[in-house]
Amino acid sequence: MDEKTNEDLTQSFSDKSRGLLQTSHNTEQFVFSSECVRVDTSNQLDTAEYIKQSDTLCDYQMHVESGKHTCEVCTKKFTRSGVLKRHMLIHTGERPFSCKVCNNKFTQSSGLKSHMLVHTGERPFCCNLCNMKFTQSSNLKSHMIIHTGESPFSCKLCDKKFTTSSTLKIHMLVHTGERPFCCNLCNKKFTQSSNLKSHILIHTGERPFSCKLCDKKFTKSSTLKSHMPIHTGERPFCCNLCNKMFTQSSHLKRHMLIHI
Repeated sequence: MDEKTNEDLTQSFSDKSRGLLQTSHNTEQFVFSSECVRVDTSNQLDTAEYIKQSDTLCDYQMHVESGKHTCEVCTKKFTRSGVLKRHMLIHTGERPFSCKVCNNKFTQSSGLKSHMLVHTGERPFCCNLCNMKFTQSSNLKSHMIIHTGESPFSCKLCDKKFTTSSTLKIHMLVHTGERPFCCNLCNKKFTQSSNLKSHILIHTGERPFSCKLCDKKFTKSSTLKSHMPIHTGERPFCCNLCNKMFTQSSHLKRHMLIHI
């Protein structure tokens, strides 16, 4: 092999190596000539993981806002085609990542990874003040506000404050009147997906929450919780005028009419 041929091969290998290295930083698919291996990393990096690696919020804003790849549905822009590809799943409803245990499906691999903790029982994120453990770092972050008493998310219309952005988002529906979650059986609409989920049980007749003491079943966990004082004798709701105690807040509310 002459020196020039050797140099050409070295340069060729160097170019290909750079191409392969690029795939670790974005989600695009790199295809080389027939002599090379096809490398597809389209499923290895999702938006959440990319954002997680960003050092600052400014990095993320640049990543989302100043990109050359534009979503044709909502016109959001992205710097990487792979991130746009991930974003499109929001519009298509596609959930390519499936749990092998319960068949729950997710749009991102990070969502599936977090979900798997439900099956393993693992709670890797621990509060250093009360030792309470969580499956997700975001849940721990929200929990920490309990200790600080901080409510950093404020409604610009009524000045109400909230501990999480998701709670603020739900609250905003009070002002807009929007009910984005619709029952496909009776067309009743709800502000929260959890309310729709509970409503669906009316149609199915399912009562997934069962009392372990009397086998009574309920459609909501909150209803089961209200039922439990019957067995424990606990009366957590107290009238501040006559100190009478009640098992349920609704009973206390009804009682308060006596004092009016």
